[in-house]
Amino acid sequence: MPFVTPRTSPLHERHVAAGAKLADFGGWTMPIEYAGGGVLAEHAAVRTGVGLFDVSHLGTVTVRGPGAAAFVDSCLTNDLSRIGPGQAQYTMCCLPDGGPRAGGVVDDLIVYLHGPDDVLLVPNAANAADVVARLTDAAPSGVVVTDRHADVAVLAVQGPRSAQVLSFLGLPGELPYMSFVTGTGGGHTEVTVCRTGYTGEHGYEVLVPAERAGELWDVLVEFGRDEGLRLCGLGARDTLRTEMGYPLHGHELSLDITPVQARAGWAVGWRKPAFWGREALLAEKERGPARLLWGLRAGGRGIPRPGMAVLDAEGQRVGEVTSGTFSPSLRTGIALALLDTAAGAAEGVELAVDVRGRPQAVEVVRPPFVPSRVR
Repeated sequence: MPFVTPRTSPLHERHVAAGAKLADFGGWTMPIEYAGGGVLAEHAAVRTGVGLFDVSHLGTVTVRGPGAAAFVDSCLTNDLSRIGPGQAQYTMCCLPDGGPRAGGVVDDLIVYLHGPDDVLLVPNAANAADVVARLTDAAPSGVVVTDRHADVAVLAVQGPRSAQVLSFLGLPGELPYMSFVTGTGGGHTEVTVCRTGYTGEHGYEVLVPAERAGELWDVLVEFGRDEGLRLCGLGARDTLRTEMGYPLHGHELSLDITPVQARAGWAVGWRKPAFWGREALLAEKERGPARLLWGLRAGGRGIPRPGMAVLDAEGQRVGEVTSGTFSPSLRTGIALALLDTAAGAAEGVELAVDVRGRPQAVEVVRPPFVPSRVR
């Protein structure tokens, strides 16, 4: 297989200058943590103050033309009729009916609804091309799907002090959760600010033309200085989202893990007449999934990691860890795991995780592990 050079963010040189530890993520070289604190300090900054993330590895895809929103609605799981222009929605692209893995998740993504003929999608880095290809193949005449990954940078400002940091943009008051505005605040063209994020805290994601990303980053760093802003990498993003129980594609969602199994049925428009994988998901919902996503909280010092077996009191395997980490907020190990429904997992049940050959006691819990403050 030929070697593919990882892509870099428009902010790559700024990350290097800030002492970032870089690693491959979804085919992109991205900051994992920064010098002068690391993941624990960055995590704490988001929970108590404000953190700035570069998430430009996320895709940006426009779908435009007569009936573009209706077309997207007929493909993706959630019901776009639940929102109006200026609002965003979490949804999923699933495998279509008729195959052995029908209903499996190709990707989870955010939809920005500009209007009936204009939709913006923000998929995950590794899956953006697949989402674009599937929508392009299905698009009716007049609807154009365009991959804008190279044109748009995405920044995330997250934490209780995030609104103060973004005040220079002149936002029209406090944005409701999952709503967005587009304007030219702060002298930046086509800046789109959405009240969303992946941390469980009050926060925003900002879409800006790639060629202006460095300028905006510098302004955010300057305005954030008095608010105690800290640069944050994808390591803290992962600990933050795991504490919330938010899924990560390839872990809690995949071609082999459906929305029903991942407890993401709330993002499915069950009454819609059509979306990819509808019949398979309706059937699974009706009969009940063979496995279900739960949280696990460790009772000792061992840290659950992805792929580790979950064991019952008799030592029998009853599931597998999908994500696991040390929780900086709780100071203990936490995990998300797919557990066999036949095993009768429920909140408060004691199980164990096989941590390198040693059973680590864990308690079954329903995430989030810490309170959400997104609203």
